[in-house]
Amino acid sequence: MDLVSRVDAVFDDDGTLARALSGFEPRPAQRAMATTVAEALNDGEVALIEAGTGTGKTLAYLVPAVLSGKRVLVSTGTKNLQEQIVEKDLPVVTAIVDRPFTATVMKGRSNYLCLHRYQVMKSGSLPRQQRLGGFGHAGTEVDERILLPILDRWVATTATGDRAELRDLPEDLTIWSELAASAENCLGTTCPQFNECYVTRMRQQAAESDLVIVNHHLLFADAAVRQGNYGAVIPDRDVAILDEAHQLEDVATNYFGLAVSNYRLEDVTRDVERVMAGWPAPEGRDAVRRMLARVDDRARQFFDALRPQRATNEEKVRVSPEALADVQPAGQTLLSVLEGLEAQMQLLKSAPSDQAAGVRPAVLDDVMALVGRIGELRSELTILLRASDPDFVFFLEARGRGVFLRAAPIDVSRIVADEVVDRFKATVLTSATLAVEGAFDYVRGRLGIRRAREQRLSSEFDYTRQAILYLPKRMPLPKDPAFAEAVARESLQILRRTRGRAFVLFTSYAMLRAVEPVLRMGLSYPVLVQGTMPRGALLDAFRLTPHAVLLATSSFWQGVDVVGEQLSCVIIDKLPFASPGDPVTAARMEALTNEGADAFGDYQVPLAILTLLQGLGRLIRHRSDRGVLAILDPRIRSMGYGRRFLASLPPAPVVHDLDAIERFLDGQP
Repeated sequence: MDLVSRVDAVFDDDGTLARALSGFEPRPAQRAMATTVAEALNDGEVALIEAGTGTGKTLAYLVPAVLSGKRVLVSTGTKNLQEQIVEKDLPVVTAIVDRPFTATVMKGRSNYLCLHRYQVMKSGSLPRQQRLGGFGHAGTEVDERILLPILDRWVATTATGDRAELRDLPEDLTIWSELAASAENCLGTTCPQFNECYVTRMRQQAAESDLVIVNHHLLFADAAVRQGNYGAVIPDRDVAILDEAHQLEDVATNYFGLAVSNYRLEDVTRDVERVMAGWPAPEGRDAVRRMLARVDDRARQFFDALRPQRATNEEKVRVSPEALADVQPAGQTLLSVLEGLEAQMQLLKSAPSDQAAGVRPAVLDDVMALVGRIGELRSELTILLRASDPDFVFFLEARGRGVFLRAAPIDVSRIVADEVVDRFKATVLTSATLAVEGAFDYVRGRLGIRRAREQRLSSEFDYTRQAILYLPKRMPLPKDPAFAEAVARESLQILRRTRGRAFVLFTSYAMLRAVEPVLRMGLSYPVLVQGTMPRGALLDAFRLTPHAVLLATSSFWQGVDVVGEQLSCVIIDKLPFASPGDPVTAARMEALTNEGADAFGDYQVPLAILTLLQGLGRLIRHRSDRGVLAILDPRIRSMGYGRRFLASLPPAPVVHDLDAIERFLDGQP
C-alpha cells in the first residue's frame, strides 16, 4: 500500500484514528491536508497549506511524516508548541500508526544546564550575583543559597537538563545565563563533562531519531551556522514540515542580522572576570583586569553616547553613517580597548610555565573561547559603526535599560529559500494564516518560494453560528487625539455586555496604558495586564479567574489557546499595520517602491491582514465555543483597503449594535 493510501486509511471515517479516539468526529479538512502532505513527501515537492483553526493540522502532518519512513524535521513557532506536540500529539500518533518511530525535541543551547559551569558554581569560583548588575544587566536575581539546593535536587533526577522543567523559578532568572550551555560558554570536546553534557546527549539522540522537533529560532540558528561553514546544529533530515510558517520571515530577519548591546558587552566582561578568578598568576590576571576595567569604562561611554541618538523607550531609530558620526570616537575607542583585551587574553595562552602553573586545562579552554567571542564582537561592532551595507538596515533599539545597535537584512526571501525551504527533498509549510484574499502570492514572495503545491482548507468551525463581528457605528480615526478615549469607552461598553471574559489586544503599549485606567475604574471584573507577571503565569491567571479581562500587545496575538466561555470576546483596537517608522518596515517599503511595486498595497496591507487574523484567531478554539470579534478601527469600513480585510475575515455575521452582543451571548436571535 502506498503512502497516500496508508494515510487515508488512518483518517477515514471509520479508520484507525476513529477507532483509537473516543468521541472522534471526522474532519474532512484534516483528511484532505494529510493527503496533500503525503503527496508532497512522496513527490519531493514544496507545499503551502493554510489550514483553518480546528482542522487538526498537527496530526494531519505528523501521521504522513511518520508513515513515510523518512527522516523528518518538524519546526514550530514556539517552544510551547514543541512541548504540545510531544505531550499531546505524539502519544496519539504512536497509538494509530503501524510502525515504530523515535522522536527528539531540540531547543536552543541556552535552554539547557551546563554541567561544567554548574560544578564551577558549586566550587565557589563562579562570580556571585552581586557581579551580575553590570552596566545594563536586567533580570530577576535569586541568591545562590536558594538556587543551588533546587538545582541539586533537579540535576539528580532530570534526564534532559531542560530549563523548562524548573517551572517554579522565574522565567527571567538572571543567574541562568551563568549556568546555561550557550555556545559562548561551551568548551566543546575539551570539556570534562562533554560526554555527560545534556546538549551532547540531545544531539546524539536527535541524530538517531526518525523525527526531530525544533522551533523556528533554532531552525534559523542552524541555517546561520551552516551558511558560515561552522558545521550544523540540527542533524540532516530528508524532509521538513514548518508549522506556523507565517513567522518565518520575522525569525529569519532576527537570526541573519547583527546586534551589539550593553548587555552583550557586560556578558563578555563578566565571563572574563569569572575566568580570571581561576587564574593563579597575578601577573597575567592583573593585566587582564586592568584592561577589563578600561573596557567597562569605554563601554559605558559608548552606550551613553548612543542614548541621545535613540527615541523614547520601546522605539527603534534608523541610523546612517552620518547619524553615527557623533558616536564614532567613543565607538573606535571601545574597539581599541576590546582589541587590547583580546590581545591580553591571548598572552595568557602563551604565558611562561611558572605563571601558568596550576591552571586547569578547562580554564585555558575558557580563555581561548573568550578570545573568539571578543573577536566576533569587535568584528560585528566594526560593521555596525560603518552602517553602510546596502542590503541591511541599521538602527538603534531601546529595551528596558538596554541599548542595542542592530543591523537587519532588508530582504530574507533568498535566505529562507536557499538555507531552509530548498535544502530538503520535500518541504511542507503550514499555518492557519498564510493566504491573503484567497491567494498565496504574498507569502510566496516574502519567502522566495518559486514553485509549490497549494491548498486552502476552511476552518472546521461554523463562524456563521459561533461568532459575530462587531464594528462600531462611529469611531474617530486612529490619528485623531480622541481615538484613545473612544477605544476605552467602546471597550468598556463591550466588556460590560460580555461580562468580561475577554482579550483586549492593542497595537501599542501607549494605547494599552491609555485605556487601562478607564477599564479598571469602569469594570467590576478583574483586569490583568501584560508585563505584570510572566506570560505563562498571566495566561494561567486568566484561565482560572472568572470574568477576567486581559490587556495585551503583540506577543498575545498568536500562540495563545484558551478554550471555552472563559474567552468569549476579542477586541482589537486598530488594524495592525506595521509602523512605517519602524526601520525594517521602512527599508522594505523603500525597496519595494524602488522596484516599482505598491509598498502599501503589496506589503503593509497583506502583512496587517495576516496579523489581524492571528489576533482574531484567539477566540474560537473549539466547536462548542461562541464569541464576539470586535474591531474598533473605522478604516475597515471607510477605506478602500478595508474591503481586503473584510474579505479575509472568517464569515461571521457583522453587527453594529452593542445590544446585539448581549443577545448573541445569551443565545437570543
